[in-house]
Amino acid sequence: MVSVLLASCRNQEQERATDSRPQVLTTFTVLADLARNVAGDRLQVASIVKPGAEIHGYQPTPSDIERASNADLIVENGLGLELWARRFTAAAGDVPTITLSDGMNPLLIAEDAYAGKPNPHAWMSPQRAMLYVDHLQRAFTQLDPAGAEVYAANATAYKAKLQALDDELRTVIAALPLQQRLLVSCEGAFTYLAADYGLEEAYLWPVNAESQITPKRMARLINTVRERQVPTIFCESTVSDKAQREVAAAAGARFGGTFYVDSLSSPDGPAPTLLDLQRHNVGLIRKGLDLSESNR
Repeated sequence: MVSVLLASCRNQEQERATDSRPQVLTTFTVLADLARNVAGDRLQVASIVKPGAEIHGYQPTPSDIERASNADLIVENGLGLELWARRFTAAAGDVPTITLSDGMNPLLIAEDAYAGKPNPHAWMSPQRAMLYVDHLQRAFTQLDPAGAEVYAANATAYKAKLQALDDELRTVIAALPLQQRLLVSCEGAFTYLAADYGLEEAYLWPVNAESQITPKRMARLINTVRERQVPTIFCESTVSDKAQREVAAAAGARFGGTFYVDSLSSPDGPAPTLLDLQRHNVGLIRKGLDLSESNR
């Protein structure tokens, strides 16, 4: 098995080496999916962080830095998400870098150790993700001017898909009873989604980089779930859900499943693309928070 994996990795490296298209390297899988939708076949796009890995505290390997030094463009999220990005890009050398959250008015974390800092999960709002697409289109056009028309057409087509998703999410969430619109997760990763679609948010920690579980945090969330009579709570795929299951048991709620936020799933999983990720998450929300749905 190991020999098969090593052979596969060598084949991928050889393919990249013989591919003359410009190389775009994103910090994590969600951005890679966005980039591929805009790039089409004109660019090579890869993610530094693999599916399922935690992005906030990722430690780049020497091979990551080597890959980055050979890239033509590095794409990052910004807003403090990739705590390692500055050292990483500096080590990679003189490679152009684009930050997809540049120019965005971020929502701020309201409490705990990160209070007052920007919440980095802007891609979780389809409307904000459209701004990411605009940045990618401009960056790719600058990198490869001959592909300008392709990038413009791809960006327009993908933004239409994001708009359709936006309409779909609004319809689904509008159908939830008002008193059931409190979304409880491990990480405060749904701030932009909550703000755009009329949800409230509660969580164990503000970002996964600050994921220490303290008695105070658990007690506060248990009290919130009890007082608001939240029927179902959730956690994210890149962290342990053990503490959240304890919260559910103590508060008399159900554990409703696993969200995808900071990483896509494997290709055969429930969230291989950003659009699939959103639909998977909202399906869990609808099933968990709409009592008429969850009791069927």
